[in-house]
Amino acid sequence: MSGVEPAGDFAGQGVVVTGAGRGIGAALARAFAAAGARVVVNDLDAAAAQTVAAEVGGTAAPGDAASAEGLAVLVDRARAALGEIDVWCANAGVAPVGGAGAPAAAWASAWEVNVLAHVRAADLLLPRWLERGSGRFVATVSAAGLLTMLGSAPYAVSKHGALAFAEWLAATYRHRGLHVHALCPQGVRTDMLTSTGAVGEALLAPTALDAEDVAEATLDALREDRFLVLPHPEVAEYYAVRATEPDRWLAGINRLQQGLERSEVL
Repeated sequence: MSGVEPAGDFAGQGVVVTGAGRGIGAALARAFAAAGARVVVNDLDAAAAQTVAAEVGGTAAPGDAASAEGLAVLVDRARAALGEIDVWCANAGVAPVGGAGAPAAAWASAWEVNVLAHVRAADLLLPRWLERGSGRFVATVSAAGLLTMLGSAPYAVSKHGALAFAEWLAATYRHRGLHVHALCPQGVRTDMLTSTGAVGEALLAPTALDAEDVAEATLDALREDRFLVLPHPEVAEYYAVRATEPDRWLAGINRLQQGLERSEVL
């Protein structure tokens, strides 16, 4: 792992990372800071946000980055600290397990955090970004948004929604200076992967990356202005098969499902 070398392309830019107390979010905060950005670190866990902010010389802004009220407070605090928000990393996410019968609260949480948090943030950020003709929105979507996630219907469905919203933003505002990126890793060695239990261990752990590798891939994609950020390059091949040969793709995923059932992981 080479790490992220200091670079001038983000020097002085104002960056907000939600869910940055640990995992991918913390790695993104460190990577942007190493590249010269001024970083606001958000997390529900105030102590974790403060720890990462102190480490990167940034500003801690703990709180709820999903609710309309929490986001309004976060945007105000970020603008007070940064002046302008140049990059917004909508990274906070939840991964409830279960299928169609998952509790209503699990579906609601996935929708609020994984989708509506992005919509609400964009609603607050777009007027100023469009007025000045520049802004960058980075959505942590996960490969589940391009493919699916066995064992977690709320996660798979909501991540598809996150991808759809990112695509809509790019299609609608690209000519007005908005740059949008969808970060779509498979397994990453974080607490969220651990929380997926035996399913995550079976499907994702064998090829899991460190969060620092994901952050490095993200900054590379931003520098190259690529919409899809694919830390696992093989996801592009799976996505192509899904789009062009859906029956073949679904049959392959169903074989994985059957294997999990036989091994009693599900």
